Amino acid sequence: MFNYILKRVAQSGLVLLVVGLVAFSMFRFVGDPIDNMLGQERTVEDVERLRTELGLDLPFIVQYGRFLGDAVQGNFGVSYRQGRPVSDIIIERAPATLELAVVSAFLAISIGIILGVFTAIRRDGWLASVIMTTSLIGVSLPTFLIGIVLIYIFSVDLGWLPSFGRGEVVQVGFWSTGFLTKSGWLALILPAITLGLYQMTLIMRLVRSEMLEVLRQDYVRFARARGLSERVVHFRHALKNTLVPVITVTGLQLGSIIAFAIITESVFQWPGLGLLFINAIQFVDIPVMAAYLMLISVMFVTINLVVDLLYVFIDPRLREGGL
Repeated sequence: MFNYILKRVAQSGLVLLVVGLVAFSMFRFVGDPIDNMLGQERTVEDVERLRTELGLDLPFIVQYGRFLGDAVQGNFGVSYRQGRPVSDIIIERAPATLELAVVSAFLAISIGIILGVFTAIRRDGWLASVIMTTSLIGVSLPTFLIGIVLIYIFSVDLGWLPSFGRGEVVQVGFWSTGFLTKSGWLALILPAITLGLYQMTLIMRLVRSEMLEVLRQDYVRFARARGLSERVVHFRHALKNTLVPVITVTGLQLGSIIAFAIITESVFQWPGLGLLFINAIQFVDIPVMAAYLMLISVMFVTINLVVDLLYVFIDPRLREGGL
């Protein structure tokens, strides 16, 4: 087991190095940040001086090595646009994205599993058919269109919910939260639904598919033959064996919720990391872009590692395999 964890950690470290190298290479073709930082009256001396101060005159491999060394220490450099440490900007923006992701993930997992089990157990019922037909909306429609439709219905037409922003927030130490205010919760509803709808429908359809497959197995028939109640058969035997493939997809979707919150945050002008990344692209703020992609990479790698370890605890056959 220890060797397996060590191997996975080593693989994760290699993935992070490759992702960081690819991301840092791509930023060389985004544009020159000097053009955005200096005015039109700049001189050649000003350009060269600023390029030297930022280390942009150094070879690429040296810049990348410095970035990795500083990133390990939690130092991602200084934002070219704001002139502030990138780590401070990320700490300032992270609570908004993480709170949005937590609420979206909770809705997606809880509702997705419940509806998936229901549509599998009541697969011949009219309500299950309606749910499955409606779920196609969440799978087929793009996220930005769902957000715009929700804004039109609940903000413009009905006037029930705010169409942009985070609402009133409360500072708790370094963490700014909207969970403690009514306007914060109201502002969170539409972005959370928009961000979690696709993941919810995906989890629901996966749970339904796996549940139907498990219910056809011989041990389920044997459990029914022993006189066990349908509740015990469905939730103690069938659902437990459905979770292994579901955990894989669910784990990756949790990472996607944060990684692809860019679109939702842009539609609702949510002041999180996704909107920060969009603005960084516009101003060629390379330190911010690199830090964002590295954080997303760390998150995905960590989730994959946790998912792999969860396999061992959920499926006894893997423990017997001597991982």
